[in-house]
Amino acid sequence: MQFLRGEERIEMLRITTEKKRGKTVLSVEGRLSGPRVPMLEQCWRELRAGAADEKFDVNLCGVTFIDGAGKVLLKAIHSEGAVLIAEGCLNQAIVREITTEAKTGTTEKRGKGPGFFFYVLFFGLLIGAKPGFAQTQPAASPDPSKLTLEQAVSLALKQNTTAQIAILQAAQANQDKNVARAALLPGANLQVSDSLHRQNLETGLGTTFPGFPHHIGPFQVFSAGVGFSVPVFDLTLWKRYQAAKELAGAQQATSYSTREQVILLVVSQYIGTLRAVANVTASKSRVELAQALYDQAADLQKEGVGTGIDTLRANVELQNEKQLLIQAENDRDASLFVLSRLLNLDPRQKIELADSLSFFDTPQPEMDSSIDAALSARQEWKSLDQQIKAARHDKQASQAERLPSFRVDGNWDYQGTHFNNGIPVYTYQAGFNMPLFTGGRIHAEIVKADLQIKVLEEQRADLRNSIALDVKTALLNLESARNEVQVANLGVQLAKEEVEQARDRFKAGVANNIEVIQAQDALARSNDNQIVALYRFNQARADYARGIGQMEKVYAK
Repeated sequence: MQFLRGEERIEMLRITTEKKRGKTVLSVEGRLSGPRVPMLEQCWRELRAGAADEKFDVNLCGVTFIDGAGKVLLKAIHSEGAVLIAEGCLNQAIVREITTEAKTGTTEKRGKGPGFFFYVLFFGLLIGAKPGFAQTQPAASPDPSKLTLEQAVSLALKQNTTAQIAILQAAQANQDKNVARAALLPGANLQVSDSLHRQNLETGLGTTFPGFPHHIGPFQVFSAGVGFSVPVFDLTLWKRYQAAKELAGAQQATSYSTREQVILLVVSQYIGTLRAVANVTASKSRVELAQALYDQAADLQKEGVGTGIDTLRANVELQNEKQLLIQAENDRDASLFVLSRLLNLDPRQKIELADSLSFFDTPQPEMDSSIDAALSARQEWKSLDQQIKAARHDKQASQAERLPSFRVDGNWDYQGTHFNNGIPVYTYQAGFNMPLFTGGRIHAEIVKADLQIKVLEEQRADLRNSIALDVKTALLNLESARNEVQVANLGVQLAKEEVEQARDRFKAGVANNIEVIQAQDALARSNDNQIVALYRFNQARADYARGIGQMEKVYAK
């Protein structure tokens, strides 16, 4: 393929080159996977051969997916001195892995250059392809990427649509404040006109005069000048501006509150997914145990020590555990899908969780100090407080409409019948306005503002109780979950000992495997209790952080 310094499309892969500050930038857009990898390899080799002494940057910001072969090619390109540039959590992780391996010396030897990888990939595709099915095979699924809780929160703040809409709404409120401020400032405008006039004297004077024409004109009037307007004193405009300023602050606080809520949703979903993953792990462990017990029962039956009913019971228990494993895997995948939706990721991108359910034994916070901290930090409280201030400014603005206002207006023009015979003309005027009768409109606006203030104050009282309830509930759940974890850990330990003793008794022939089945059920319940306790503890920590308004501080480090 002839490589051109322009644009070319190769099966959804777009490659462009340009010169920037003495460097050649190779930009790649699309999916770097499958047969597209050799195409990028060939382009890179031809570009490298034509400019061996130049510096290269490979821009991967437009790449949506990189498979294993693409990673190998990028490692080879990086080893030849190119700088890899990427955006996004997943692509940055791949580039970080490549650069780290290059620094620690874990990359492939120099002898295996990119040409070697090209031929390995090419022959691998030929060997792996089946005749007759080359056009009907589905595209390869993206490799799963490890995602920590901190990375999930960071992605949500950047990509979650709810968080982005809240930021845009705050920006709109800020512009409303600027519009209200503009009404207080002097205004000026340039006016230029060139008109042609013909007037009827009878319509202007109401009669005609003998010997005089019925009309004058047509004559031309040219005018160019500047007009201005200055509100010298208008208390209503000032109060409206103050109200808009408070509303902008309230909307900004609402935006921060939305960010906190988005973080809580992501953290809760991440913890819930960790619980689903832990259930899968526990289910696999129980399947392995049930398989071992079934094999033991079958061996004892062959030796004539066990009975067929013991083997049958063990087999039934094994099938039940396999069914529970299928359900657990389904719940895990569904939970991962919801997490991907919250992060607004590519639907084709698979993710895996890098963290696990854990227990952090921290001191129990005090209730009164926690409530005080919540009232000072919760953004909903700040937003409502600023809304009340804005409503009071609106009421004062309505009251100020009864007061007089004073403004100065004027204009300076160059005016004449033609462009070259004009003279300066001007008009300056001062205006005084005071309403005498408005039909009850001002009174109605004041009463309406009073009602709005009362509504907001009722909402604030309810919010105070709601915040206190959130903090109290989170502290109660935190203390309860901490105790549950301790009890559940002891329960799992005892259940494992019970299973071992039951297996020994069954193996010795002093009991049938009913005791073993019962011990298995007890171990399953203990594992579930442990997982639920860890989940509740981590969720309670997140709820407490949300209750005191510290979600972003705790989880978005």
